[in-house]
Amino acid sequence: MEHRAGEEAIRAVLAALFWAGEDEARQQEDLQELSRLAETAGYTVTGILTQQRGSPDARTYLGEGKLRELREFVKANEVELILFDNELTPSQIKNIEKACDCLVFDYSMLILEIFHQHALTREGRLQVEMAQLQYTLPRLTGRGIELSRLGGGGGAGGAGARRGKGETLLELQRRNARKRMAALRAELAALRRTRAEQRRARMRSELPRVAIMGYTNAGKSTLLNTLTGAGVLAEDKLFATLDPVTRVLTLPGGSKVLLSDTVGLIRNLPHHLIEAFASTLEEVSQADLLLHVVDASNPGCDGQIAVCQELIEQLGAGHLPVVTALNKIDLCSRGQPLPHLPCSVEISAATGRGIDRLLAVMESTLAKSRQTAELLFPYAQGKLAEQLRRHAEILKLEYREDGIFLKVRAAPAALGRVAAWRVRAGEQGDC
Repeated sequence: MEHRAGEEAIRAVLAALFWAGEDEARQQEDLQELSRLAETAGYTVTGILTQQRGSPDARTYLGEGKLRELREFVKANEVELILFDNELTPSQIKNIEKACDCLVFDYSMLILEIFHQHALTREGRLQVEMAQLQYTLPRLTGRGIELSRLGGGGGAGGAGARRGKGETLLELQRRNARKRMAALRAELAALRRTRAEQRRARMRSELPRVAIMGYTNAGKSTLLNTLTGAGVLAEDKLFATLDPVTRVLTLPGGSKVLLSDTVGLIRNLPHHLIEAFASTLEEVSQADLLLHVVDASNPGCDGQIAVCQELIEQLGAGHLPVVTALNKIDLCSRGQPLPHLPCSVEISAATGRGIDRLLAVMESTLAKSRQTAELLFPYAQGKLAEQLRRHAEILKLEYREDGIFLKVRAAPAALGRVAAWRVRAGEQGDC
């Protein structure tokens, strides 16, 4: 269900079940995020329905009384879509849709729909389609799951998907979905091989790699644009950009790094998306440095930081050095407490405040994993010396009678290629 320009926005109601005793402030943050997700998908939020329970109802999730209240609201307000802040079972979705005569999306389905709308590259679209099919295949039980990726305008189910002839239709839909998934796997495997080769080429360039990561809408794309002039779409929306972008960034000392933007993170990111975007998220695990962008103006930023830190561990990148950019500092109120994190810098990607300091901290942090060395190249090896200059921080350069003298700070791999001309082994660079 996708809203297209020129069409009247789809009317939606938000529904959430909270556990008894759950923190009220956290509940409000979750509802605000769900509302923003709905707006990002192009839906108009007409109301919010919440319930406190010790556990969800196995059949209707909300329970019969709350379900009647939801049905009355849907009918009175001409609601077309119910958005849940939780993940529902296929039978719960079916029962709620039958009771309310209205389409139902759970939390994962809403995020999948947003990803479907925002993926721009072919790889991004294929990754999203794979995630959608993985999630919806067990939910092909009837009218529900009319998500756009199953195409044809008829949705994934349909009124005929019942007994007798309808069961044959349902099996056909499932078989077609499995065939499509097999084709997607083959195409994505080919694209991953291409991406892996591109990554190996970047590694051969011996430039350090920095991955920008953070919670969605923290300002990652704006920061990439500020640092490199990349021209990436940067909007005040969740998941405004999905496809990775890599640009060369020159640090204050003159050395260059490869700076890559990555998909934004969010609480309860569906595991299907983590699997589908594995090649994209590998930019995080393969980096030399993580640049964690935090929306410091968000009162719930501590929770967002925790979500990002957890996923960093899941991706096997917990050992990597991290520089934290406390972004949107210009939007923080006076006296607003800021997160206390090691190696953090207060910045505003929009105004440029703190950017020079951020670059300096990035450079000094990268230096921890680099070595300092002195080399003397014969003039006949001037081309090799020039190659090293492009991939290293030049601390000293002299043209001597016996050759080109360089004192550099560079990655061990880069220095290994020129070990024959090393004058004296250097020590680890200072941070």
